[in-house]
Amino acid sequence: MTQSKTYNGQCHCGAVRFTATTDLSGMGDCNCSRCRRLGWIMQAVPASDFTLQSGADDLVPYHFNTHKIDHQFCRQCGIEPFARGVDQKGGETVMVNVNCLEDAPPVDRSTIQHWDGANW
Repeated sequence: MTQSKTYNGQCHCGAVRFTATTDLSGMGDCNCSRCRRLGWIMQAVPASDFTLQSGADDLVPYHFNTHKIDHQFCRQCGIEPFARGVDQKGGETVMVNVNCLEDAPPVDRSTIQHWDGANW
């Protein structure tokens, strides 16, 4: 089993900074209209393992479809470093954009989970 590590993350301009503790074992991508355009790689993290270090005032929310996910974009550079929501068990979850983690290893997209969000 892979060991958890605390990663530093940020948007492109650095206005929004965070840490997330995860083992990166559940990475995935999605083919819904939004995710397909963004091309980000997702990793679910319990809210207790996520800390927004700076930039709360620079975050702008975006909601679509069921409006249950709170997508957070940096108002300065437009990058979505994370989204907040609730998992299937009712626990608060943060979906981290792995591409925004400064010290994450390179990701081989052929080895991650692919969600069919277009047909969900």
